[in-house]
Amino acid sequence: MIELIPAIDIIDGQCVRLTKGDYEAKTVYSRNPVEVAINFERMGFRRLHVVDLDGAKSRHIVNAATLRDITQAASLIVDFGGGIKSDADLSQAFEAGASMVTIGSVAVSHPELMARWIETYGPQRIILGADVRDGLLSINGWLEQSDADVLSFIGHYHKLGIRQVLCTDIARDGTLTGPSLPLYQQIMAAYPDLHLIASGGVASDDDILSLEEAGIPAVVFGKAFYEGRLNITPRSHEHH
Repeated sequence: MIELIPAIDIIDGQCVRLTKGDYEAKTVYSRNPVEVAINFERMGFRRLHVVDLDGAKSRHIVNAATLRDITQAASLIVDFGGGIKSDADLSQAFEAGASMVTIGSVAVSHPELMARWIETYGPQRIILGADVRDGLLSINGWLEQSDADVLSFIGHYHKLGIRQVLCTDIARDGTLTGPSLPLYQQIMAAYPDLHLIASGGVASDDDILSLEEAGIPAVVFGKAFYEGRLNITPRSHEHH
């Protein structure tokens, strides 16, 4: 059964969603992300993906206090990403209660630092963030394009023990146009033992079921849930 992971994206301590990563195209869904997290827990979700969008943009953690509030109020397994660039950022995220962190930009631009983090904290606490636009990786809040190819990038960290990969198709993120199935199938074909987390474009329960049928292990969703397009919950999903 596909793992269902709701997302809370934070700007100024509020729960928001962007369209295609554009900070000008933002919708505020809640002024209180803690209430949103508690609600997800009540619905039976076990995991939560929290993104510090201010952090991604400013290149250091900004919303650690909100992360701490969420992890203290709810017993969800929280993975946290956005703006983790230094040892201090990483330890701050773990101290604020994150069970796992998602690292994207550093993995692209400072592979030796990423390798040290994997060694220090263990690969099970680190999710590789692969943000893809046209098959290539984007970094720093998607404001910069790199020339790294996604499959070789994942392959490098797979050798270092990483098995959790959060792959976002930026062109689809927040657009409700359906997930990028061919991209995820290509990754799973290359690395069948990955716990691949699909992200970007989920618009309906059918999108989630099509990912599940394609053998994708996990999915992150945000906008579709906040706009009332998803009826799927862990409890409803068990009855399929």
